[in-house]
Amino acid sequence: MNKSLITLSVLAAALFTAQVAVAQDAAPKTRADVKAEAASANKSGSIEKGAAVPKATKPMSDKPRAEVKAEAAAANQAGTIEKGAAVAKPVKPSSDKARADVKAEAASANKAGEIGKGADVKK
Repeated sequence: MNKSLITLSVLAAALFTAQVAVAQDAAPKTRADVKAEAASANKSGSIEKGAAVPKATKPMSDKPRAEVKAEAAAANQAGTIEKGAAVAKPVKPSSDKARADVKAEAASANKAGEIGKGADVKK
């Protein structure tokens, strides 16, 4: 048991030492080295441009903004601009009965068994 434990610890130490030696062989690059590599790659065109870079779009009009706003104001005053359908306000349900009458009617319907409960409710 002692022999295998010693052998195992020697083997682990040898592997760890080998990893440290390999890691030390590759010296880290300096910031200047990395910047120089990036600049040369960019200059040679080997860096691809991603989808994050939007393409420039052509303006929809050749007119200046002030002129477009003036035309829109004139068209609005002349009534030549079509307007969309107006959003209808929700209509509040109205009743000609008083609240007390409605409550009395509901209570009598409930007492007569006309109002179902739970699974008895008709759909």
